[in-house]
Amino acid sequence: MATMARASSGLAYPERFYAAASYAGFDGSPHSNGNDVGSRFSNEVALILYALYQQATVGPCNVPKPSSWSPVEQSKWKSWQQLGNMASTEAMRLFVKILEEEEPGWYSRASNSVSEPVIDVQMNHNSKAEHIIENGNSFPETKTISTENGSLLETQDKDVVSEGLGSVVVYDQWISPPITGQRPKARYEHAAAVVQDKMYIYGGNHNGRYLSDLNVLDLRSWTWAKVDSKVAPESAESPSPVKFAPCAGHSLIPWENKLLSIAGHTKDPSESIQVKAFDLQTGTCSMLKTYGKPPVSRGGQSVTLVGTTLVIFGGQDAKRTLLNDLYILDLETMTWDEIDAVGVPPSPRSDHAAAVHAERYLLIFGGGSHATCFNDLHVLDLQAMEWSRPTQQGEIPTPRAGHAGVTVGENWFIVGGGDNKSGASETVVLNMSTLVWSVVTSVQGRVPLASEGLSLVVGSLNGEDILISFGGYNGRYNSEVNVLKPSHKSTLQSKMMEAPVPDSVSAVHNHTNPTRDLESEFEVGQEGKIREIVMDNDSETMKPKGEETRELHMAKLKSEKEELEFLLNKEKSLTLQLKQELAEAETRNTDLYKELQSVRGQLAAEQSRCFKLEVDVAEQRQKLQTLETLQKELELLQRQKAASEQAALNAKQRQGSGGVWGWLAGSPPQKDDEI
Repeated sequence: MATMARASSGLAYPERFYAAASYAGFDGSPHSNGNDVGSRFSNEVALILYALYQQATVGPCNVPKPSSWSPVEQSKWKSWQQLGNMASTEAMRLFVKILEEEEPGWYSRASNSVSEPVIDVQMNHNSKAEHIIENGNSFPETKTISTENGSLLETQDKDVVSEGLGSVVVYDQWISPPITGQRPKARYEHAAAVVQDKMYIYGGNHNGRYLSDLNVLDLRSWTWAKVDSKVAPESAESPSPVKFAPCAGHSLIPWENKLLSIAGHTKDPSESIQVKAFDLQTGTCSMLKTYGKPPVSRGGQSVTLVGTTLVIFGGQDAKRTLLNDLYILDLETMTWDEIDAVGVPPSPRSDHAAAVHAERYLLIFGGGSHATCFNDLHVLDLQAMEWSRPTQQGEIPTPRAGHAGVTVGENWFIVGGGDNKSGASETVVLNMSTLVWSVVTSVQGRVPLASEGLSLVVGSLNGEDILISFGGYNGRYNSEVNVLKPSHKSTLQSKMMEAPVPDSVSAVHNHTNPTRDLESEFEVGQEGKIREIVMDNDSETMKPKGEETRELHMAKLKSEKEELEFLLNKEKSLTLQLKQELAEAETRNTDLYKELQSVRGQLAAEQSRCFKLEVDVAEQRQKLQTLETLQKELELLQRQKAASEQAALNAKQRQGSGGVWGWLAGSPPQKDDEI
């Protein structure tokens, strides 16, 4: 789970946790005018924060249960005890995460020494300018964000495209274009999609509140406008007309002149994922009816359109449980299908990025759990339904979560995101055929492009593709729009030159099935591979026909190269197989370790139960000894009673005998006194 703290600047862990604990008042520091934790947070949140603080600073709960006369202490003890053996680092990050959600601006309020950074913005021709906003509109100066080395960008006439109030775009550099209209409220974890030269923004999170507004940016006039929705009439396709509901962490997919909103976190979460549709023609919103068993509700998942189906992976449910399940929704039949793919899937995560290559391969990159961020790459063959983890090459990105990605051809661009310390400043690109990473550009400072939860879409300007980012959170909420025009030269040919091995060696196709025929997979023979490699250096490889000796020499070199490529491919396949076996062994080891932990837990529970039984046995023995003592006392009393009765009987007999002799003597016996 990616947290807002990942993209924030400032203290790293564990110092950030202690600052959060001090701000919340768990270490006795006087904050918020002396109000205690219970008065600042709801009872449920206060208990969770208390338990996480204890887990992070003390460890698992080993203290005895408080007496029943103290319900508050019992609740605190139970909340702490339920965390089990959660790691201290995970408890720290969850503590900060919950505090961020309850009071998003806590860090800036906790430390007056933390100043808001100034975005380093520069205009073309070496002139500096501030990005000034008045009444939601920006002045039409064109600005470019400085590169990492601090040099200024100088645009050339051939690289500049102007269209009315449209943006000025430089190849492979982010530009802040001049935009008119009322810009949307700053946010992150929103969803964006492009339909017919219009970028739609829906929902998101601002200061811990979920948003429900739908805004549209016209990419021809670069003007913002708000979209008002109407409730759709009830029909067979959409039996449940609805209005836009506040949500965050959802996905927005264009489909048949509609915008489909899938999943997302809401204030009152449903049990399963809901699919809402906004009709762009009628302006109405409705809940679509689906069939089959839908996935559990969640946010931070990835939703990828593949043909006529949506592939949903991972995310985090309403109980903060991370997921790595896989579902497919057929948009023609609106039927859910849970997929049980073979191989080792990605670990449970949220706020990752996903893309589809060649309408067959689903790629998953990065994401976060409660405690860590990832930079691993996983591939799912949608035909064989088999997971694999291919070898990445080039400049592999740092671990991150909350990033955004889009595809342009076979290139997958990744922007933003963050780890536990700072936002990711590099815009990176992955060639999905060669699996080679490279850096497109970098930005400086805490700018919106180095944010978590931003959106990224692909638009078109004068027939060329452009990347458009919006929003994000990096210690503050953003509503800026930035544009990048990717250069095909820098994103395609550079990878051919940087790749240490031919494209065919590290292609996704071979990683997903190393035994597959390389020639059939790429639909070319060895000669085709040679042609791919020498395309960028024709002057050196294409020689006059008359030079026969040189041609023979080249033919010999080609033959040797083909043989070396074959051997290299064979070694790569063997290496990949060994890596897969190692991954399976590690998975088995992890499963065995989890089973061991489970058995240890069961053993501890049995030991506790045995201890209780021993206590019960000791109590029963004590009762038995007491019973034996009482039995002896009873027997003694019975003997004493019998002796008393016998003595009384003897006395009565003696008394009766004396009376007879007295009667004979002429003096009758006197009557006994009544008792």
